[in-house]
Amino acid sequence: MFRLFSSNMAFFTHQIQRSFSSSVVRNVVIKNVTIIGGGQMGAGIAQVAASTGHSVTLVDMTDDILKKAMKGIQGSLRRVVKKKFSDDPESGDDFIQKVMQNVSTTTNPAAAVTTSDLVVEAIVENMKIKQDLFGFLDKMAPEHTIFASNTSSLPISDMASATSRPDRCGGLHFFNPVPMMKLVEVVATSSTSPETSESLLNFTKALGKTPVCCKDTPGFIVNRLLVPYMMEALRLHERGHGSKEDIDIAMKLGAGYPMGPFELSDYVGLDTIKFITDGWREKEPDNPLFAPSDLLNKLVAEGKLGKKSLEGFYKYSK
Repeated sequence: MFRLFSSNMAFFTHQIQRSFSSSVVRNVVIKNVTIIGGGQMGAGIAQVAASTGHSVTLVDMTDDILKKAMKGIQGSLRRVVKKKFSDDPESGDDFIQKVMQNVSTTTNPAAAVTTSDLVVEAIVENMKIKQDLFGFLDKMAPEHTIFASNTSSLPISDMASATSRPDRCGGLHFFNPVPMMKLVEVVATSSTSPETSESLLNFTKALGKTPVCCKDTPGFIVNRLLVPYMMEALRLHERGHGSKEDIDIAMKLGAGYPMGPFELSDYVGLDTIKFITDGWREKEPDNPLFAPSDLLNKLVAEGKLGKKSLEGFYKYSK
């Protein structure tokens, strides 16, 4: 009888805990944000979140990286202040100070996530590294914490599979430069709960961004359309149907694009484009949209990666 009573009590307690857990997740409001990765994207997300009153912890491997990130955030904020507080520099200084007070840094990710409502990873585009990170942090973060990735091309569901909370995993794909670009793609996997999606949408709106909802498909919305467009421009040029210059001019003046596809490719980085298309081709080898380009492969092999290496399809000066 005691064993049966204990078993029933355990089941009843488990049901209460599950109900309470669901309630916590459903009603979570994102206030404390941990961002893993102090590079350009991670620092940009940290700046925007801190500017809108969120408490932000920025995490990276060394203090030097974090110091550089904080210096970059300060510099970016000064540019914002020049426009927003041009008539009141004193208020601008107060704004910068207030925002910077909302950001702390650490090289200890395990400690950083213990009070987080949201963890956003913005690290190297390597699935194994991302899975290892999420699997490790999953054991440290509170039950209600949502995990999100800023990946532009890798499947969110594969990252979520490394955790015990696939229903609380999603994508937050910000665009570069984060403080300037209004769009955020909010990505839901087949396991992402409606409550998690709603929390991510509300968080994005609180940042002053415009969210769009999309499924966990290769490239989501923007890159799924943009990368094949750049690749088709490349193939058009490879077939001898137009010069780089003429194709760029045609798309700028004929379609109203601010940059032509070759200029845009150099801006994005030819290695990044190759990485994305190579990854997609592994999953869909027969899809002609993801066919390789000999010219792209050649330029990447030669280290001509675009603006960041001062040469890609075009040459650049420092």
